[in-house]
Amino acid sequence: MSATLTRRNFLAFDFGDRRRPGDHWIRVHRVAMACRFEVMLSSDDAGDVGGARAALDEADAMESLLTVFRDTSAVSDLNRRAAAETVTVDDTVFGLLARSAEIHAATGGAFDVTSTPLSRCWGFLQREGQLPSDSALAQARAAVGMQHVRLDAATRRVRFARRGVEVNFGAIGKGFALDRMRSVMRDRGVRRALISAGHSSVMGIGGKGRGWPVDLRPRLASRRVGRLWIRDGAVGTSGAGEQFVYVNGQRYGHVIDPRSGRPASGVLGASVITGDAASADALSTAFLIGGSDLARRYCDAHPETLAVLVLDEPGERTDVFGRYSGATLEMLT
Repeated sequence: MSATLTRRNFLAFDFGDRRRPGDHWIRVHRVAMACRFEVMLSSDDAGDVGGARAALDEADAMESLLTVFRDTSAVSDLNRRAAAETVTVDDTVFGLLARSAEIHAATGGAFDVTSTPLSRCWGFLQREGQLPSDSALAQARAAVGMQHVRLDAATRRVRFARRGVEVNFGAIGKGFALDRMRSVMRDRGVRRALISAGHSSVMGIGGKGRGWPVDLRPRLASRRVGRLWIRDGAVGTSGAGEQFVYVNGQRYGHVIDPRSGRPASGVLGASVITGDAASADALSTAFLIGGSDLARRYCDAHPETLAVLVLDEPGERTDVFGRYSGATLEMLT
C-alpha cells in the first residue's frame, strides 16, 4: 500500500498590465488558518494600509475562535462538551453554525461541517491517507450529519444528539474570515482592495474598471479555464487536486461526500462567485461533491450565484450556471 498527499492552489492574479507608470501594488499579509491571508492595495490607496492591518488582526481572531487545532478555541470547547451537555456559544460561532445548516439543507447535505469523522477515517485529517474498512466507514458515517446538531437561536445554545459528532469549519471558515475582514476595512473607509486566503478564497472590494482579474485553473485541469473580473464579490474554489492519496494505485481525493462517506469524483474543480466569501467557499465544496446537477438546481433557485465547473471527462467540459452582477466571466477556448 502506498500513499501520497499534496496541496495546490487554484486561483491566480495578474495585475501587471493594469498599472500606470509609477504605480505599484502594496501587499500586506500574514499567515493564519494554515494559509497566507493577503490584502492587496493600489499605491493610490496607500493610506488604507492601517485598515489592511486591522483586517489581518480580524483573521487572527477568527482563527483563535474557529480552529480545531487549538484546545482553547470556542469550537474545540464545543466539540468536547456538546454531546454531554448544552453549550452556549457566542454570536459569531452560532451564526456560522446556522449558516452552515442553511447551506447543508439547500445542497441536499453535500455541504456538511460535521464530516470530520470521515476525513479522519480516510486519514486526511492526519495527512496519512488510508483506505478504511467498511466497518470503520460505517462507524464514522453514523456520527456525521447536521441532523445531529441542535441549534436554539433564542438562547444561542448548541447540543449534539450523539457522541462522536464534531464540527469543523475548514470548508467555510476562510471565506467567513474574509467577510469579517471586509467589514473591518469598510468600517475604516477602505473603498478598493483585494483580499485573499490561500489562493482558493478571494474577496474583491470595489475595483477600477471591470474590477479585479482572477484566473481560474483547477489543479488537475490541462489548461486555464477562464478569467473573472470581479467587483464587490467573492470567489471560492475547490478542487480534486488540492489533497489526495494513492492507495494501491487508486487515487482518492480529500473532499469526502458526507452522504456516501467516500471521496467525491467526477469534477476536477468548482468555482462559485457570489456576494459573500463564506457562501462561495461552502458552495464550491458542495458543487465539487454534487456536480452539475446540484450546481444547476442551486443557481436556478438562488439569484446572484455564478458557478463554473470543470468536469473530469474527455475534453474537460466546462459547465457554467447562474450569474453574479458583480462579475464578468471570460471563457477560454
